[in-house]
Amino acid sequence: MTGKLVTVTGHIAGTGGTFKVQPEDFLVEEVPFYLPCGEGEHLYLQVEKRNLTTLDLVHSLARSCDIREREIGYAGLKDARGVTRQWLSLPARSAEGKLDGEQDRFRILARCRHRNKLRLGHLRGNRFRIRIRGVETGAMERAEKILLRLREQGVPNTFGEQRFGALGNSHRIGRAILQENFEEAIREILGVSQQIRDPRWQEGATRFAAGDLEGALAVLPGNCRHERKILQLLLQGRSCRQALLALPQRLLRLYLSAFQSLLFDRLVGQRLPDLGLLWAGDLAMKHANGAVFSVIDPAREQPRADAFEISPSAPLFGCKVLLAADAAGKLEERLLKEENLCLESFALPGPLRMEGARRALRVPLEEAAVVMDGEDLWLSFMLPSGSYATCVLKEVMKNDRGMEGADQEEPSTKIMNIDSIC
Repeated sequence: MTGKLVTVTGHIAGTGGTFKVQPEDFLVEEVPFYLPCGEGEHLYLQVEKRNLTTLDLVHSLARSCDIREREIGYAGLKDARGVTRQWLSLPARSAEGKLDGEQDRFRILARCRHRNKLRLGHLRGNRFRIRIRGVETGAMERAEKILLRLREQGVPNTFGEQRFGALGNSHRIGRAILQENFEEAIREILGVSQQIRDPRWQEGATRFAAGDLEGALAVLPGNCRHERKILQLLLQGRSCRQALLALPQRLLRLYLSAFQSLLFDRLVGQRLPDLGLLWAGDLAMKHANGAVFSVIDPAREQPRADAFEISPSAPLFGCKVLLAADAAGKLEERLLKEENLCLESFALPGPLRMEGARRALRVPLEEAAVVMDGEDLWLSFMLPSGSYATCVLKEVMKNDRGMEGADQEEPSTKIMNIDSIC
């Protein structure tokens, strides 16, 4: 994921600067598909959290209500660093009266009953308001031009480095699971000490690498609960496979989807900067409903792409995903071959089975605006669910150093302060 930054707006100079210097610099609020109706067996909570991952929020709520984490629903994963507002659902019979006091790093803004559990994807999009500090001279004019171009051409629908966890290696864990290399997956989860900033976690990783499992367990902080669970099981004589697969299924699937995300991003990179240009054999996606169809005559369909009715798509690889044909299909097949994979490789047993899906190469940018505040720039915009603000920020800033502040939701459940991580 390294190399020259390729963007849709490469002909326009960026603003430079940095973001996420303070939590208040990054504000995001869910735009739900629906609001709770006021009756039902599920309690919907609108929660504002600060410097806390969604999975850690779920863990805290589950402990407070004495329920299992999988009983809690949410529409999407939200950024760890920043101030974010999102909806979650809990069984009302278990949650009523147990969440009335002050909470650590989150507060409940609203609560209301509803008939169904909140599910992933029950979300229209997210509104962002982001401060970019220390921008270059002329940043306002550059940002306006870039946002105009993105409104016309769309935003690259990549996942980016924030999808790959605190150590930037969640995709490698996913690849190792896919290859059934469980020992390698555990090594990646425990981490390479040079990449870790928390001293206790770093010491634990060092001891683990030296084969001192008891020493590693003794020094790992309590919030490394999954790492600690792995070590405890290994010390009990369990195999690497057994220790790894004892982790929550939700977490293991996040590792696998991180690998899917890496492959998708590579395909997007091969289509930049013209993500709206249809190729023969493309599977075009309709933005209105997510349906896909094969592009036989690109010239005939291109006006619909220019009007942002449709866009080319690429696969989130899985055992049942439909691949493109002709030129577009060759890119997808070549990437699988480079990874020594086939679609059947994703047919893992039980809940780890990855069936795959198609994902648009680009998404529309809505409600975009920019305002100067002294030497800083405030960006506001809305993106569809499943899309990342960092895709807009890369276009606007064109500054890899400034992007070091990115730290969106990750598979890891660690909540220690790890700065400058994507």
